[in-house]
Amino acid sequence: MNRHLCSSARSPVSRREMLARTGLGFGSLGLASLLADGGLLADQGSVSVGPGGIGPHFAARAKHVIHIFTEGGASQVDTFDPKPKLTEYHNRPIEEVLKEYIANAPEAAKGMGRLSGKLQQSPFAFAKHGQSGIEVSELLPHMAGVIDELCVVRSMTAKNSVHELAQLAMNTGDPALIRPSVGAWSVFGLGSENSNLPAFVSLHANGTTSSGDRNWSNAFLPGWTAGTGIATRGIESGKFDPGKLIQHLRSGSTSLREQRRQLDLLESMHREHAERQGENSFLDGRIGQFETAFRMQMEAREAFDLAREPQGMQKLYGESFMGRQCLLARRLVERGVRFVQLWHNGWDTHDENDSRHRTLCKEADQPMAALIQDLKARDLLKDTLIVWAGEFGRTPTSDNNDVASKKGIGRDHNAGGFTIFLAGGGVRGGTVYGASDDFGACAVENPLDVHDLHATILHLLGLDHKKLTFRHSGRDFRLTDVHGRVIEQLFA
Repeated sequence: MNRHLCSSARSPVSRREMLARTGLGFGSLGLASLLADGGLLADQGSVSVGPGGIGPHFAARAKHVIHIFTEGGASQVDTFDPKPKLTEYHNRPIEEVLKEYIANAPEAAKGMGRLSGKLQQSPFAFAKHGQSGIEVSELLPHMAGVIDELCVVRSMTAKNSVHELAQLAMNTGDPALIRPSVGAWSVFGLGSENSNLPAFVSLHANGTTSSGDRNWSNAFLPGWTAGTGIATRGIESGKFDPGKLIQHLRSGSTSLREQRRQLDLLESMHREHAERQGENSFLDGRIGQFETAFRMQMEAREAFDLAREPQGMQKLYGESFMGRQCLLARRLVERGVRFVQLWHNGWDTHDENDSRHRTLCKEADQPMAALIQDLKARDLLKDTLIVWAGEFGRTPTSDNNDVASKKGIGRDHNAGGFTIFLAGGGVRGGTVYGASDDFGACAVENPLDVHDLHATILHLLGLDHKKLTFRHSGRDFRLTDVHGRVIEQLFA
């Protein structure tokens, strides 16, 4: 393993690290002209830019990732995984078929304890679409129109059926321990293309999740790899102020010139400290975050100002919450943000599953299809990997908990087998990978776990998940731990 990947407080600067740091100085030359226009140019070379990534291990297929996270878990049997067998066994208690079912289930489905109540057919019709003939629910007519761009994975699995833990596993690979997120690892590997914006942005209505900011945390990776959580509630409003999207974007008391002087002083003190005490990745990352925050004052407002988009483009995405988030995701990727996570909550349909899926799919269908179409028209889809995946799926049975208090039939959590899709970024569109059982409860053909998904995402970004490591607490860590396999069948 290369020594420079292992954080050592007093290790000498390696050749690669020296090139990375000095190479980043060229980015500040472009920034210099911007500062000069505003009369803010400091002494030459004083603008400190956070360290870039270590570089790809091989040729990348994708440069950016947009992860659309279905918070709560979408029902696979109501969206992308039709199950005629459910119609045949509709309303039959699961206990009648449980013995035979469990005997044939893979390990991923055993012991989950979430299959209760009666088997429930989907009330939504499925039809084949595109040249690929992939079946899609009537709830997603716009996505059906772009189905040939999608690789639909019907065999995703999770190891946990508790929301918070499963979300952390999907994002960090571990449901309990504090680990860096897949976005942070991606940024650590490839760095940022735009020093005026965060390399990793997470868009969530509340700016955080029930399991906290750990879903986009850098944990022990350098601070500059951390995701920036942004509260987007109200983004669909016509009175929305992009300047308020990021809290404290501008100082209310200190001018840009004075901020620049303060940062230059801080950087000077930091260099003196490093000469005496040795390099410190935490302090390096924090200084880098300060610099990014300073530069964001000049570019972030423009990037988040959706009113700059033509009316036709806004109409394409729609003016719903999801429409605005998807449009914003495209603007961020277009400006060089490496990893964008876009959270769509409300999918925890224990109650009134059918009516709520009508609403949720209507919210997401047009914007997601527009995102794919827009990226393709701009020649960005080939460089941008889109991942649609939540923490798990829903059961093919009714949720048998607290039935008396429910307004309508719902579906429980299901980690044994669910559906995700990938698009763009080197993925083979118009294909289906894996399969679930006849009822859609567990993966029976080519099951994937989160480590496989993470290994595949990193591979598409040109990163070897086994080589992308970081030394912490005396040992080397990686996103996939000791697991994970690259699913090359998904590649174009």
